[in-house]
Amino acid sequence: MIHPIPPGTRDVLPDEMRELRKLQADLLSVFEERGYGEVATPALEYDEVLTRGGGRGDHAAYRFFDESGELLALRSEMTVPIARLVATRYEQAEPPHRLCYVAGAYRAVSPQRGEMREFLQAGVELIGAPAAAGTVEVIEVLEAALDAAGLGSAVIGLGDADLYRDLLGEFGLEAEARDAVLARLAAHDLVGLEAELTAAGADEAQAATCLALSQLRGGPEVLERAREHGAAAVSRAADRLEDINAALGSRPGGHRVQFDFGLMRDLGYYNGAILEVYDPAVGHVLGGGGRYDGLMKRFGLDRSAAGFALYLERVHTAQIEERRRGEEGR
Repeated sequence: MIHPIPPGTRDVLPDEMRELRKLQADLLSVFEERGYGEVATPALEYDEVLTRGGGRGDHAAYRFFDESGELLALRSEMTVPIARLVATRYEQAEPPHRLCYVAGAYRAVSPQRGEMREFLQAGVELIGAPAAAGTVEVIEVLEAALDAAGLGSAVIGLGDADLYRDLLGEFGLEAEARDAVLARLAAHDLVGLEAELTAAGADEAQAATCLALSQLRGGPEVLERAREHGAAAVSRAADRLEDINAALGSRPGGHRVQFDFGLMRDLGYYNGAILEVYDPAVGHVLGGGGRYDGLMKRFGLDRSAAGFALYLERVHTAQIEERRRGEEGR
C-alpha cells in the first residue's frame, strides 16, 4: 500500500541520513573553528516578525492562526529569525556577534518546478563587524565550508545588490517600472527585460547597458569592462567589488570568487555585496547570502551584518556528482 507525502517533501533513508549528518558535522566544525557559535530559533515565528524583516515572509510563508488568534508563520529562511534573536537577546552585548546554524526551513512554493517546501540550511551570520572586513570574513568562511564539503568545482558569484536599483534610478525610471525591470533581471528573462525597459521609457543605450551588464561575469578584469559603460551607479558598484577583491588578497590555489554583474537575490533586505554559490556538477544554486546592513534597524538595533546559507540537500547532491565525475576521470 502506498501512503503519499506532500509534493515538495521527501523521506530520507539511513544511508543518505548518515551522509547528511557527516556533512552537517563538517560544516559546523568549520563554523565553530572560526568562532561562530551555534544557535537555534523556533520553527514558528509571529508573522509580523517575518514580514517586518522583509524576507520571504510576505509571500512564501506557511501561515495559520494559533488557539489565541495570533497569526503565526513557519520560518522560510534563518536570517530574519537570527536578526530578531540578536536584537532581543544581544541588545546590550558588545559586537560583533558570530552565529551559525543548521536548521529546517519551509516555503510555500510550486513543487511542480522542482522546488522543495521543506529543506535544510546551514549558514553563518556576522552581525556588528565593520562592513568591509565582515564581507571578506563571510566569503572566507564560505570558501572554507565548500572546501570541507569537498566541492572543488563550486564557485562563489559576487555581485552588488544596489547596482540595478541605483542604475535604474539614474536612468530616471519610475518606481513601479523599476520594480518590473528588477523582476525580469532576477528571473534572467532577457527578452522580457528588453521589453520592460522599452515600456518603461529607457532609451536604446540604457537598455543595451542593462542587457550587457546582466551577462557580464568573470575575474577581476570584468570590473574595468563594467566601468566602460560610463554610468555612475556601475562605477560605484565596480569600486565596491574591487575593494573586496583587494581585501581578499591571495590564497593558495586561488579564490573561488567570480564577479557577476547579473547577480540578483530575491530577498529584499540585501544591500551592497551579494553572494551566490553554484557548482557546474549540478543544475541548482547551492546557496547564497550577502550584506544586510539595514535589517537590524528594523528590529531597533543599528548593526552592520552579513551572512550566507547553504542548501544541505543540494550540497550533498553536488558532493555525489563531483565524486562520480572524479571516479570516471581516473
